[in-house]
Amino acid sequence: MKIQPINNYVLVRTSKGEEKTSSGIIIPDTAREKPNEGEVVALSAAAKEQISIGDIVIYKEYSGTKFSQEGENFLFIQESEILGKYETVDEI
Repeated sequence: MKIQPINNYVLVRTSKGEEKTSSGIIIPDTAREKPNEGEVVALSAAAKEQISIGDIVIYKEYSGTKFSQEGENFLFIQESEILGKYETVDEI
């Protein structure tokens, strides 16, 4: 099933899976920091040209509505809550 965001929303895939310490202790979702970066997987038709599918973006810490589908974690966030994106450069 394909999900199409509307009304200037962006669908972002966040980190998935459980996190473990080096000693094997599983850290539950409630104890982890909320991720604030992810991969754009879908855009609304009204989204601006600054963001495209496949971009890795940084968003505000407590933004979005989270949900899971087929074992993956996603966020619906407003385009205005995206602070920036990673870009590859030849030199710094």
